[in-house]
Amino acid sequence: MALDFLAGCAGGVAGVLVGHPFDTVKVRLQVQSVEKPQYRGTLHCFQAIVKQEGVLGPCRGLGSPLLGLTFINALVFGVQGNTLRALGRDSPLNQFLAGAAAGAIQCVICCPMELAKTRLQLREAGPGRTYRGPLDCLAQVYRREGLRGVNRGMVSTLLRETPSFGVYFLTYDVLTRALGCEPGDRLLVPKLLLAGGTSGIASWLSTYPLDVVKSRLQADGLRGAPRYQGILDCVRQSYRAEGWRVFTRGLASTLLRAFPVNAATFATVTVVLSHARGEQARPEGDAVPAAPAGPALAQPSSL
Repeated sequence: MALDFLAGCAGGVAGVLVGHPFDTVKVRLQVQSVEKPQYRGTLHCFQAIVKQEGVLGPCRGLGSPLLGLTFINALVFGVQGNTLRALGRDSPLNQFLAGAAAGAIQCVICCPMELAKTRLQLREAGPGRTYRGPLDCLAQVYRREGLRGVNRGMVSTLLRETPSFGVYFLTYDVLTRALGCEPGDRLLVPKLLLAGGTSGIASWLSTYPLDVVKSRLQADGLRGAPRYQGILDCVRQSYRAEGWRVFTRGLASTLLRAFPVNAATFATVTVVLSHARGEQARPEGDAVPAAPAGPALAQPSSL
């Protein structure tokens, strides 16, 4: 279990460093006003952020996910691996169930972290900005709104994360088996990157509209009076104002981010687990034992 957590931490750091600028673009596109839109699309949004806030503008709010996602990834891969072992059989259904369990459990940390990240990404640059960092953001929200405010968007986060993580691990398992990810394969790392990146895309596509709703709920009231009374009211108002396309807003930047982030995450997790378990299994002074055969190398839960 400790190795699952260690590998998850390494994967989380890799994923955040690769993908955070894309996430900043996604959030700003998701919550911009339909009456006075600031951005014409993904590229224009990125260019505008850099022009207005400097080259570090897309990295705004990096501290929150870097701290939070490192632990969250450790939790996700630890829970997924141990749930799969508890289920007793490595099957597609059990891969989905283990991933869904991991997704549900990490919401307790993910929701407040994403609230802070969203608000930091949307704050104005300059001396008048509202928050000094993620912890200050959560502290201010708690003082004003209590625990309910800190956990704003929890239900929509749970509805998003539970099935999406099931899809995430199921897709990775299916692809690593289909690609024949064998130990010693000279194309092993590219195959792991392809499987991880594709899994990330499949995961986001499965629940993306709920992510739009979550972002809007967590940003609600930041610039003016609160508009939404809950998930259904947010869906109803958003659809009435902008039509069904509102639930795909920011999708392009999300998918651009999803592939490299999850490629880096899964490949890092798998390589770290493979190396760590190989070191564990090696008696002092002995030669390195032969690597286990089969696609299990690519499965974080069964390395």
